[in-house]
Amino acid sequence: MLFFYFITDVRKEKEKEIVFLDALWYDFHNDLKKKGSHQSVKNKVVIVTDSNSGITQSEAKELGISVLPMPFYINEELFYEDITLSQEEFYEKLGEDANISTSQPTPADVMELWEKLLLEAEEVVHIPMSSGLSNSCETAMVLAKEYHGRVHVVDNQRISVTQRQSVLDAIALAKAGKTGAEIKEVLEKEKQESSIYITLETLKYLKKGGRITPAAAALGTVLNLKPVLQIQGDKLDAFSKARGKKKAKSIMLQAMKSDLEGRFQEYAKQGRMALQAAYAGNEEEAMEWKKELQEQFPGYEIYMAPLSLSVSCHIGPGALAVAATKIADTE
Repeated sequence: MLFFYFITDVRKEKEKEIVFLDALWYDFHNDLKKKGSHQSVKNKVVIVTDSNSGITQSEAKELGISVLPMPFYINEELFYEDITLSQEEFYEKLGEDANISTSQPTPADVMELWEKLLLEAEEVVHIPMSSGLSNSCETAMVLAKEYHGRVHVVDNQRISVTQRQSVLDAIALAKAGKTGAEIKEVLEKEKQESSIYITLETLKYLKKGGRITPAAAALGTVLNLKPVLQIQGDKLDAFSKARGKKKAKSIMLQAMKSDLEGRFQEYAKQGRMALQAAYAGNEEEAMEWKKELQEQFPGYEIYMAPLSLSVSCHIGPGALAVAATKIADTE
């Protein structure tokens, strides 16, 4: 019985603590609203994404957005993408067979950024990487509930260059006067309107991550097999395989052509498809890849950028990718 009463007392104390914290939270939000009103920035929407989008801190400043750096542990030491970890340093560590693991921004880091932005804006639209590839989206959605409709977390299942396009769409929609809720609705409605194909240089990292068996990796290496992976929606899946990278690139080109002439045909005719290329630490090869894409798709201006380190961590250096994304309608 004594134990029961002890638990009851603890619960009462916890309830008091929760009520007290709720009161503090209410006061904090009222203070945010007062400061926002004082600065006359009502209805202003600001955009947040993470470094999985490939948007650097310097580019973020040019675009007028905020980018949360993704954390990585390398040999148990914490690094932040594009802050304390460059692309070159990452691939150097990868080449040294360092123990690298991905993580997600801490709730404290996410909330600190949101609260800073809400001092100057009415709403935040937060665009993290796909919920199917990381828990960071789900975490952000839980945290957003505490902001009483002022933070809108978008789960439109994008990564790397397609995630970047979502950010550009959000910026355009905000400039067009859309609210945070309206921007979220548009982006999530079109979450299936993108496609990514990736081929790899090595099977080593798929084996290391447990995606293929050591025997399959050994056989694939001997036969010079290059897998072609696909990101459609929220998953990274096998699409095809080829003997050699040249054949793998040919498969990707044909797959993208089929997408643009098939499921994306109407959007392509309207000039509402963005074509992108990406690579993993192999810029010289990537420039040749971009030329090939330009020859195959002469009507497109191709944007190219490094793959996000979160993806590269699992597939290794030397990867090449092609992506297509529908550009959101701002009207």
